[in-house]
Order: sequence, then structure tokens, then C-alpha cells
Amino acid sequence: MLENIKAVIFDLDGTLVDSMGIWRRVDVEFLSRRGIPLPDDLPQELETMEFMEVARYFRGRFSLPDTPEEIAAEWTDMAMEEYLHKVPTKPGLREFLDYLKEQKIPAAIASSNHRNLVQAALKGHGLEPYFSAVVTCGDVKRAKPEPDVYLEAAKRLDTDPGHCMVFEDIPVGIRAGKSAGMRTCAIQDDYSQCQDKEKRRLADYYIESYTQVLDGSYEKL
Repeated sequence: MLENIKAVIFDLDGTLVDSMGIWRRVDVEFLSRRGIPLPDDLPQELETMEFMEVARYFRGRFSLPDTPEEIAAEWTDMAMEEYLHKVPTKPGLREFLDYLKEQKIPAAIASSNHRNLVQAALKGHGLEPYFSAVVTCGDVKRAKPEPDVYLEAAKRLDTDPGHCMVFEDIPVGIRAGKSAGMRTCAIQDDYSQCQDKEKRRLADYYIESYTQVLDGSYEKL
């Protein structure tokens, strides 16, 4: 899988850490504080929208008096403890990161999440030394599925996109990596289990654990 790969770029939520379920709980509590029930028709696209863009959506959708900045700050405060101390990493992640470090293959994160929460997840698990760059969709003009965040990560790693491998957990992120001209590996996540067929259709590889990258038992699609 890693033949001719000179850099590896990871999404965060659902890819490095099992954190996707946090956001439904945050949404429920955030709206309940305002006496609003969580609707069943929130668009799935919110999962990959840039953090402030989601805040602007909530402000408009629910006619909130809060500014987008205030909404984003409240969400960050609500989720911080989870990212620092509760979300687990994906199976085999640290062993894979150790391997990349041994092979001198640099790694970066390209996430739609708020930078403070990305850094909290890394700090909570002691993963900061493994990553040479952290890019969020707030750093670029266009969010996933556009390739901007992945292209910026490759730029910061000083690596041609064609020599980068992307790990992602949802189709929109896989499309972003493919649009950037990178090889892509889909990773299993319970939150996106219903999208597995589409993930396999889009990606070059599929894994349930990072251990499969090391022992060669990954699926080539």
C-alpha cells in the first residue's frame, strides 16, 4: 500500500479517533439549553462542513441570537473534555505512526474540525510528535469534498500530492483526497457503517484497523 508513498495525511474524526458520536450529544445538549429539540433532518453534509460554516448554519436554521463565533466557542467548550480524555484512538494507530516515523515518512492531519479540538485530541493521546503539520478547513478557501485542505497539507509536508496517501472515514473526505490526486484508504467506522459500500467504491484501499497496513491484510479495491 505504501509503495512510492512519501507522506501520509489523516483526517481526524472517525479516522484517527472514534469521536463522531460526540457531535450528536453536543447538538442535543446545545439545543436543549435553548429549549429546542434536535430535529431528525439535519443534513449529513454538516459532518464535513468547516466548523464556522456549521455554526452559521445552526444560527440561521434555529434563529439563534448567538453569533457564529459564540456558537463555535460553546461547542468547543462542550467537546473539549471528550477530546482530551475520552475519545479512543483507532486500533493499531500508534504502531502505524511508529512505523511511519521509523521509515521517515512524514504525517499530517487535514480536518474539518476546530483546530483547538484537533490539538486537544493529539495532546490527550500524546500524538503531537508524530505530525509535522495540522491543517483545518478553516485554513483554506474551500472545505471537503474540495481538495484544498489536502493540497495544503501536502504543501506543508513539501511532498507532491501524487506521492501522498490519505486515510479517511467518509465518502466526502475520500473524494477530497482523490480530487487532490492522492491515493486513498477508507477506514471502518461505526458511525459511517451505512456508507461502507460507497467508501469501497471510491477508495483505493479499505481497512478495519491500522494493523492491516502493517501486516498486509488490507483490502485492495
